[in-house]
Amino acid sequence: MSVPWAILRQIACHPTRVMMVDDQRSWRGIDVLVGALHVAAEVERVSEARHVGIMLPTGGLFPMAALGVWMLGRTVVPLNYLLKGSDLQYVVDDSEIDTIVTVGPMLEFVGEAPRGPRLVRLDAMNFKQMPALRWPRWVGSDELAVLLYTSGTSGKPKGVMLSHGNIAANIQQCMEWVDFTERDVILGVLPQFHVFGLTALTLLPLTHGLKVIFTARFMPRKIVQLMKRHRPTAFMGIASMYAALLNVKEQTAEDWSSLRFVVSGGEPLPDAVSQAFRERLNVVLNEGFGMTETSAVSHWCRPSETRRHSVGRALPRIEVKIVDSSGRRVGVNEDGELRLRGPNMMQGYFKLPQETAAAFDEEGFLRTGDMAREDEDGFLYITGRIKEMMIIGGENVFPREIEEVLNKHESVAASAVIGVRDESRGEAPVAFVELVEGAAFDEVALRSHCRKWLAQYKVPRDVYALEKLPRNPTGKIMRRELRVPEAAGD
Repeated sequence: MSVPWAILRQIACHPTRVMMVDDQRSWRGIDVLVGALHVAAEVERVSEARHVGIMLPTGGLFPMAALGVWMLGRTVVPLNYLLKGSDLQYVVDDSEIDTIVTVGPMLEFVGEAPRGPRLVRLDAMNFKQMPALRWPRWVGSDELAVLLYTSGTSGKPKGVMLSHGNIAANIQQCMEWVDFTERDVILGVLPQFHVFGLTALTLLPLTHGLKVIFTARFMPRKIVQLMKRHRPTAFMGIASMYAALLNVKEQTAEDWSSLRFVVSGGEPLPDAVSQAFRERLNVVLNEGFGMTETSAVSHWCRPSETRRHSVGRALPRIEVKIVDSSGRRVGVNEDGELRLRGPNMMQGYFKLPQETAAAFDEEGFLRTGDMAREDEDGFLYITGRIKEMMIIGGENVFPREIEEVLNKHESVAASAVIGVRDESRGEAPVAFVELVEGAAFDEVALRSHCRKWLAQYKVPRDVYALEKLPRNPTGKIMRRELRVPEAAGD
């Protein structure tokens, strides 16, 4: 069953049940359907394009608008409103949309609306008026559901094509992996233009009858208040969110006691954060792994299988292989490139046939670009990104190992390491740290700390303090944005 038909089935079975609660209101099934019919009618009136942009804050409006677009048999293009103006315009142009579904506050937030597309303003529509009923267009599992643009780790963003079958498969894989029921409540704060926020925190609950609580902005104190008020059973965030949540003083273990699943993904989870959650709040943080190209989730460490630093085992019907530089499979506990195959793998990159072909190997496995290893029980450990690997004096070194050591220092809130050219060693590691509030920066002490835990060639040559490390819209640290100060590089 396609994604929109699964949502419509839930609405038909439970029209008056509250499906969502956001910062503005509660959404019953009938509210979602009426709104989607209005959106479908207006988009059909003004748009001729196969793809339709949606630029909305995290909340009930986004899935309502997406359902309206899907009822027309068209493709949703979630727009990342946190991008720079030029990058947002590139996505709008590249995706070939002629219409954007949005609200006035969004246009004020981005500063200037993208040029070209017409705007369907939801805040200018009369949702109290009964819309014309329509029979949704049937869409097959191979038809394109979403065109999601990556954050562009190198070059311009690429449009990842996810079919209805890809997304439906990943939702089903998650449902089989953990025992979600209609009694579960998910607290969602990740943006819906991000694959994790869209699939796991929006479409999964809507297609299977779980209630979801949305909030548009990540504000740690508000998250704790929502925990107290709604008693969610599942919360998913990135490591930096959990680090920020530890700063909320007016919280207790009881506030988190309703949660069955507390998942961290997107970036490595520092030991200090994991330990603090366990000791202060009696919460075990379990890591997971996924990519836009995998429709969201490929691995998930369930609470009953907690293994520190592991992102868990592969979800059902996902095949894993780890290979060396020549493409040969490596042994247990050996590092290599992670490659994946399964029904949730993307259809390819939009209008980029060469990049699509290069993304898959001869056996149809997706080349993730991540270095990883599997233990004897199939638990996966992510080592780092291949493109971020440093070669120091002939030895392969990944930033993640050095960052984990830096993050153990009491003065460091977060860190990032990059490689720079070095005349004697080829490359040398350089570190950037974000300090704990009130902490003093002491480069000598930080390098001395690293020497206690790392081989000498892995100790950062230089350490720089930044007020804030550069992050993408979901909070993941962007190493490619880091630059050694010019005076230091002379």
